Amino acid sequence: MKKITVKAKVENLEDVMDFVDSELGEKEVTPRTQMEISISVEELFMNIASYAYASSSEDGEAVVQIDQLPEDPNSLVVTLSDWGTPYNPLEKEDVDVDALAASDKIGGLGIFMVKQNMDNCEYEHKDGQNIIRMVKVLNPDGKTEE
Repeated sequence: MKKITVKAKVENLEDVMDFVDSELGEKEVTPRTQMEISISVEELFMNIASYAYASSSEDGEAVVQIDQLPEDPNSLVVTLSDWGTPYNPLEKEDVDVDALAASDKIGGLGIFMVKQNMDNCEYEHKDGQNIIRMVKVLNPDGKTEE
């Protein structure tokens, strides 16, 4: 299990993404899988950095962890956690992509993309911590198809 703990600040996104890129590079995932995981981590980290600690005057932390489970070596589990305001972004109703494309509204696709990119996403609030686990299933040879 490898993880990075950073202050939940937008300016730490680069450190988080460098960690993700390094870990995925070691696991030799395909460029497509790396992109899908990176987009998902970026979206969720930005949500944490922007909203989790908004009601607090203190700088909170965020943790990003990447695991390849021994019982399922064909899956990567990416976990993001924080101690901010309890919030499950996965409960957000999926966006109507056609309606969004026809509008002038900017944004709104982030959580939808997370749900589309990952094979499974779960949220739990435990011991004062928001925890989001995302699973990306790999093919038996350890790589996803392009």
